[in-house]
Amino acid sequence: MSTLEIIGFSSSILIGISLGLMGGGGSILTLPVLVYMMGINPVLSTSYSLFVVGTTSLVGSVSYMRHHQVNYKAAFVFAVPSFLAVYLTRKYLMPAIPDPIIATAAFSLSKDVAVMIFFALIMLVAATRMIRDKQRSPIGLAGANPFNLPRLALDGVLVGILAGIVGAGGGFLIIPALVLLARLPMKMAVGTSLLIIAVNSLIGFLSDLSNRLVDWPFLLEFTALSVVGIFAGSYLARFVPGQKLKKAFGYFVLVMGVYILAKETLF
Repeated sequence: MSTLEIIGFSSSILIGISLGLMGGGGSILTLPVLVYMMGINPVLSTSYSLFVVGTTSLVGSVSYMRHHQVNYKAAFVFAVPSFLAVYLTRKYLMPAIPDPIIATAAFSLSKDVAVMIFFALIMLVAATRMIRDKQRSPIGLAGANPFNLPRLALDGVLVGILAGIVGAGGGFLIIPALVLLARLPMKMAVGTSLLIIAVNSLIGFLSDLSNRLVDWPFLLEFTALSVVGIFAGSYLARFVPGQKLKKAFGYFVLVMGVYILAKETLF
């Protein structure tokens, strides 16, 4: 095993820690780790990412369920359209994208590169939100915002499409939607987000199985380390101020996004 692969397996623990601490962010780490450290092609990595993030989130959501910190009504309204979107994206949209996407005498854009560029742009958007977002109390918003069912369902569709294309759980989009549109307290939003990410990601992975040859020993080993990380993250969440962690993680994601964009377009 190379040094880079050892670092990659170690990084899988950070994926779980991120999910345990913030209820999201794990998928932002997973795809770069699989592509750049483990040497797996980007399209297959999006499929592996769905399994890793989905399984890890499912394990993490169990603790929140036991403590009654999952809102099943909000999860249902958000998740059903999201499940359909991720399934249709993985089953039909991704296989339909040509490779190369663009091919001329002077320029060629492969499907793998396009996926990584799109993912890097998503990372930059996510980083900006995490760095600039100010803590807003869901209690203070409760009187001003009703439970916005249509908007919550629409956000579910958008997150489902995103998850299907880049293998991202979309926690950085799910949690603000649950806080602002469903008026959930932050801890309940995290628990509900983990459940949605879990089912969303695993449905996407299952819809992809017929199109992929899966290296199960590698995938299970990588996922097991991520599960260890989510237990550690859930424990650390009791002591680490969420807003400070969110901003620090935002800067890390920003650096990663710039690096991926530069690597895929300049080098």
